[in-house]
Amino acid sequence: AEERPGTWLRGGLDSNQPGGGCPLHAGSDAGDALEYNPNLLDDPQWPCGKHKRVLIFASYMTTVIEYVKPSDLKKDMNETFREKFPHVKLTLSKIRSLKREMRNLSEECSLEPVTVSMAYVYFEKLVLQGKLNKHNRKLCAGACVLLAAKISSDLRRSEVKQLIDKLEERFRFNRRDLIGFEFTVLVALELALYLPESQVLPHYRRLTQQF
Repeated sequence: AEERPGTWLRGGLDSNQPGGGCPLHAGSDAGDALEYNPNLLDDPQWPCGKHKRVLIFASYMTTVIEYVKPSDLKKDMNETFREKFPHVKLTLSKIRSLKREMRNLSEECSLEPVTVSMAYVYFEKLVLQGKLNKHNRKLCAGACVLLAAKISSDLRRSEVKQLIDKLEERFRFNRRDLIGFEFTVLVALELALYLPESQVLPHYRRLTQQF
């Protein structure tokens, strides 16, 4: 089948290509213009929302967070995030859940924290550009881990195969779709896989405190 002009450059997938049917969303001008902040999605202020009270006194300021049921806190956090980033198609709790899956899988495959950190940056950039949705989120998470592992680790062919096996098992997608989607993510990131330290280091510091 003849490839449609511009299909890859828009970050989407032709339905006749591997991974077709789970294209990257076109994103939005707001998302594309947003400067990447590696601390944004891990900001501890997010869960507080309307349950936070800031008390200002003569010589100091303090914050009080009232007790609230976890389910209500999660709902409030997601609503606050959606109001601030209406172009993002995933909830903040779902984004964080996917990142935990990425980290857990990386631990099982003995990938270094710097590799996970790079995968987080790729993933969060696409999230904040509004390119992810419920249909492509797992493929994107898997592709980000695979790309980061190839860039930051000296993997042998057998190790790459083992990683793909684990990704296929964890995220429950077809490896053919993953391999096709890997190129889509690469283009959506504008081939910028080598990252400045300022984007990677905050994630690395958080991860090394958790490992």
